[in-house]
Amino acid sequence: MKPGAALSPIIERIAILSEPTRLRALCVLEREELSVGELSRVLQAPQSTVSRHLKLLAGAGWVQSRTERTATYYRVWLDDLAEPDRAMWKLLREQVEGRGETAADVRRLAEVLAERQTDSLTFFGRVAGEWDAVRRDLFGDRFTSEALLSLIRPDWVVADVGCGTGNVASLLSPVVERVIAVDQSGPMLDAARQRLEGASNVQFEQGAVEALPIEDASVDAAVCALVLHHVEDVEAACTELGRVLRGDRSGGVALVIDMYAHERAEYRLQMGHRHLGFDPGALCTMLRTAGFGSTLVRPLACGASTKGPGLFAISAWKV
Repeated sequence: MKPGAALSPIIERIAILSEPTRLRALCVLEREELSVGELSRVLQAPQSTVSRHLKLLAGAGWVQSRTERTATYYRVWLDDLAEPDRAMWKLLREQVEGRGETAADVRRLAEVLAERQTDSLTFFGRVAGEWDAVRRDLFGDRFTSEALLSLIRPDWVVADVGCGTGNVASLLSPVVERVIAVDQSGPMLDAARQRLEGASNVQFEQGAVEALPIEDASVDAAVCALVLHHVEDVEAACTELGRVLRGDRSGGVALVIDMYAHERAEYRLQMGHRHLGFDPGALCTMLRTAGFGSTLVRPLACGASTKGPGLFAISAWKV
């Protein structure tokens, strides 16, 4: 027997699981049976790549498959694994589950399953399932979100913190008294001015999130959409949000939208990110330290076909 021959099968099995995408696929497939297309959306990988990984995993006995009509579904059945494989998988799963991309995969899995449920309802209840399409054909797909903006009080002054090119300000300006659009980038503010050229109730200010050019207790609400991951001192930014907000019952609310913690280090170089996302609980702690009495975290459904990390929204009310 050649040296190491007895170890060869073990090394081969470890090698199969050493590829991150295959490891993530197993974490997902232990939770739910999925088709290749569904798994590709969860992992944000091309179907051809996912198919190649599934072929290796199935050939090695890590996943089982079944065919239904024209689709093939894959699943990890823990009880069907040999005892050594089961022990190996449990050890690996403990190390990676709930961290980095595997946590994002779980959120995208929920979106894929929700879409599957919608497809099922459409199939089994055609009239009800097609109603959304009928409304979209008649009225478009924007009227619901635009109408919901009417829930905001029309006498509010709202700060759009890190306004960028004015996406948030353009939605808010028609329904509130005034918007203060702040960004530290001159070119971004120029783009926002051009976008909002016809809006007379938008005030543009250049300044950093950590030192907002806004008076104390002068705004009813503040929006900070996909901004904090660009900010070096996040605690200072939270303190500034608390400083500029009024604390009365009619307002005093901040809305923070950002990414869950992720491992895409290339974002630092490609887009100047200072932080690779956040733990929402940690941000809530910072906001409460900054004077907010209560916070509410809500995961945002971005769509399983999107390529970025998962998003969440935090609503925080000033004391």
